[in-house]
Amino acid sequence: MGSVRRSLALSAVDNYLGIVLQIASTVVLARILTPQQTGVYAVAAVFASLASTFRDFGVSEFLIQERNLDRDTLRAALTVNITISWSMGLLLFVAAPYIADFYREPGVREVMHVLACNFLFIPFGAVTMAWFRRELNFNPIVIVNVTANIASFVVVVTLGLNGFGYMSLAWSALAGVVVSLIVVSYFRPADFPRWPGLRGVGKVFHFGKFASSMYVFGQAGKGAPEMIIGRVQDMAAVGMFSRAYGIVELFHRLVLRSLNSIYLPYFARSAREDGTPRRGLRTAVSYLTAVGWPFLMFMAVAAYAAIRIIYGEQWLPAVPLAQVLCLAGAIEIVYFPAREAMLAQGHAKQGNNLQMIMQALRVLGLLAAIPFGLPGACWGLVAGAFGGAIASHWYLRRFAGWSSSDLWLAVRPSLLVTLVAVGPVALLTWLVPIGEHNYARAGLAAGTLGAVLWAAALCGFRHPLWAEIAALLAPVLQRLRRRPAP
Repeated sequence: MGSVRRSLALSAVDNYLGIVLQIASTVVLARILTPQQTGVYAVAAVFASLASTFRDFGVSEFLIQERNLDRDTLRAALTVNITISWSMGLLLFVAAPYIADFYREPGVREVMHVLACNFLFIPFGAVTMAWFRRELNFNPIVIVNVTANIASFVVVVTLGLNGFGYMSLAWSALAGVVVSLIVVSYFRPADFPRWPGLRGVGKVFHFGKFASSMYVFGQAGKGAPEMIIGRVQDMAAVGMFSRAYGIVELFHRLVLRSLNSIYLPYFARSAREDGTPRRGLRTAVSYLTAVGWPFLMFMAVAAYAAIRIIYGEQWLPAVPLAQVLCLAGAIEIVYFPAREAMLAQGHAKQGNNLQMIMQALRVLGLLAAIPFGLPGACWGLVAGAFGGAIASHWYLRRFAGWSSSDLWLAVRPSLLVTLVAVGPVALLTWLVPIGEHNYARAGLAAGTLGAVLWAAALCGFRHPLWAEIAALLAPVLQRLRRRPAP
């Protein structure tokens, strides 16, 4: 468990440094870019993210869960990664004019052409980064990601302030990829394969055709709102939805990305030791909801202050949308680790089927409700999230032995923590509504109160997460006690 704690701590450091830079750039760009410009990049980025998800072709997941990993397998993984990545980059570049015509926005083509260049460089660092994750060696991963985030931040702010508009976001993404490749090449082990090979390609491809589909469907469902709203309404509506979803995405950056890099190797180890990821899954859901539910419910209560502080006055129409999307996010995080739990046991095909069902429900909910405007689209995503949770529970019960009692044991302490942490904040904002005259003071007061109550509830209810926090802080406290008095 020690190596997992250390890996989680390093992964969190990586993400939080990236978040600081992302928030800083967002604060600047939200006051420079219009909703229409933001929507242009958001639509182009959805297609690039979809291609990027397929680009990996499950290679990282294959390398992490593979029991016998040798040089031939690593070279085969590189071969598959290069082939798929370059193909996706070419497809993205060629499709850009047609997608721009579909949305009646030429800026989408310009952004997609720059984003397509990323696919030329990514494969040469992806296999090495997957190997680091397999070994739970997060030191080089943190350094690679931090330097790439700094490069992206410098480029996006510099270009944004010089009037490049949505293209500043595109060029910053390319800068981050190039810098990450340079740094990961420095940390590559001396005996690590540098060239592709063909032996073992079939094995990698067989796993990847299911695993990649799983992530492609996941990304397609995630990007469906921007794609559908951009066509049914306009780019300004996409921009407003994107800023509203940014509140939920902030939680993804704060918590889920740190945990996501740990889940698969952690579940895979649990499956190798116990024959099932059930124990690890219950722990993961307990920790995830203990953080996610209080955070998202607090953001729903204090959405006005959060959006006003981060994005500025022009984005206030996104407040009611963000409140509904926080509810959808709170439902989704309960089964967020489901696909990694399926992959950890080698059930790539079944995990792929689950993703298809989940994203189909998400899209159906969106299509059914979008005639009612952006608020309706958000409530459609709530319905889709609820249906996806039901499907996830059924699959995990069948393939991982997950039961309703496991779910209740995992989330009951988190439910108590959420009520204690957010209930008084909700009462306070009801008695003293947050508005233009007090958003900064009220946001700071509510955030401070919520954080104190959250920590007190974790300790008071003896939530399992509190033991992990104490274990992480113990070495720091010991060093402080040993420090001689001045």
